[in-house]
Order: sequence, then structure tokens, then C-alpha cells
Amino acid sequence: MPLLGPADPLPHVPRRILVAGNTGSGKSTLCLRIAQQRDLRRIELDSLYWGPQWTPRPEFRAEVAAFAQQDRWVTEYQYNEVRRALLARADTVVWLDHPFATVMGRLVSRTVRRRARGVELWNGNQEPSLWSVFTDSEHILRWGWKTYRRNRARVLALVDEVVVVRLSGQGQVERWLAGPLASVGQERAR
Repeated sequence: MPLLGPADPLPHVPRRILVAGNTGSGKSTLCLRIAQQRDLRRIELDSLYWGPQWTPRPEFRAEVAAFAQQDRWVTEYQYNEVRRALLARADTVVWLDHPFATVMGRLVSRTVRRRARGVELWNGNQEPSLWSVFTDSEHILRWGWKTYRRNRARVLALVDEVVVVRLSGQGQVERWLAGPLASVGQERAR
């Protein structure tokens, strides 16, 4: 299947969409916007994965499997243990392939803002101390840095399996939302 860009028409009406991209690229925000625009069920995988005190929830796989069986949804393409189950049901992957500087700038800004405001994320969790970036090898900032290339390779490998729409930069995201995504299916409704 071809790798589509922000202006390319979609070959079908998307019903089950995965949004892929590096940590901090805007996956959850785009999922929310797609869900609102296409009237799709949305679930944030982090909310299913993380229990209190940043412990993984044992129900995670079962809950994701049940969600994936539904007919119309959008969610993030993340967490190795559920990627295959989600991909097996997805008909479209939207890939946020933003430049590294954009992704890291967003990630740092989001992390600092959440920490400074004491934002509750999932199940009572908050961003850890910013100083822990120096002591925790899995700190979100370090994770974003070290997984950038790996995430790109992972998504490029999907092109033969599913329709992939590559969006690089916020301008392309906006063009795709207002263009191909907004217009798909409308010609059938007329």
C-alpha cells in the first residue's frame, strides 16, 4: 500500500484508526480531534496501562482486546504487548512524523508544565521530579530521546500491512484533518 501524505485522498472511510508517533508528538491530542470529527470511540492507552504509583495494571491486555473488537475507534499505537492486537483490527494508521526538535520541544514543555502545575495524569499519578531525568533511565524525556529512530522504523514497516498517512509538522496535521479526513465518506452521503 502506498504511504499517503496530508493531501492524498483516503482509499476508504476510516473506522478503526491508530495514531503513531514518538512520545510527545501529539498522539493523544490528535486521537481526541479525530474522535470528535469522525464520531469514533476513543480511549487513551496510558489510562488503561498505568495504575496508582506508576504500576502497570494487570487488566490492561484484556481491556485493550475488548476495545479493539469494537467497530469504530481511535487510539494511540503504543505498548508492545498490545500493538499486534490493535493493528490486526485497524484499517488506518496516522503517523505523526514530526522533526526531532519539534517532538523534544513539545515533550520538554509538556513535562515541565505538568510537573509545575501538579497535573494528575492517570489513576493519581503525576510527573516525577524533573531532577529524576538524571537518575531514572526510563524518565519520559530520556525515553523520548532514545526511542525516536526506533519508532520511525516501526511505523515504516507497517506500510505493507495497512494504510499509513504520514504527517510531518502541525501544518500537515491541520491540512489532513480539514481535507482528506473531513471529506472522506461525504461523497457517498450525497
